Amino acid sequence: ISRVLPVEVGADGLFVGTKSYPQTLPLADHEIVLTFDDGPAGKTTDAVLAALAAECVKATFFVVGDMAAAHPDQLRRIAAAGHTIGHHTMTHTILTTVPFERGADDVEKGWRTVDRILTGTAGERPATPFFRYPGFAATKPLDDWLRERRIGVFGADFWGSDWNKSTPDALLALTLSRIEARGRGILLLHDTHDHTAAMVPKLLAALKTKGWRVVQIVPATR
Repeated sequence: ISRVLPVEVGADGLFVGTKSYPQTLPLADHEIVLTFDDGPAGKTTDAVLAALAAECVKATFFVVGDMAAAHPDQLRRIAAAGHTIGHHTMTHTILTTVPFERGADDVEKGWRTVDRILTGTAGERPATPFFRYPGFAATKPLDDWLRERRIGVFGADFWGSDWNKSTPDALLALTLSRIEARGRGILLLHDTHDHTAAMVPKLLAALKTKGWRVVQIVPATR
């Protein structure tokens, strides 16, 4: 980790990641934020955590409530290792396909489940106010609802498309080509896939060789 970046979610909200929004985080050239979606998922997540620990790297895990409930001890290990825990709904429903009330309920149940596991309590705002839409499928009513609660919305600047079948080497080549083309930003991967878990040690080694610096995002404290 080259630095820790405190991220504040103000009254106007926070919407970052140029795949979805006009702006991203204030990163310098060759700075990267590593994020993983959809876990915790058992052995693949453990493999990702081991690779990160071997290089003393911290990432952000946007976790699904149902997955956290299925793997509570693993969620606690992720947090205990110093990684940032963001939120990714309770059920990974694509929120553009359901009414606003159901979508908001799915988002809130997700963070409440995660916070109860990690802290024993849950409030009207998540302990870490970072959220990513499943499939980046945002709606204006939910954007407004998240903004009112001062919950930041994270897209991505590049991804490895690791939801597609791939080999670790092919995934590495694709991911690095996209990272290098942009020069800085938020990377999206998934800790639920075997090929991703096998690729992460090679990715971290390549980033180090190529002079990239990993930045960890955390909530700003007042």
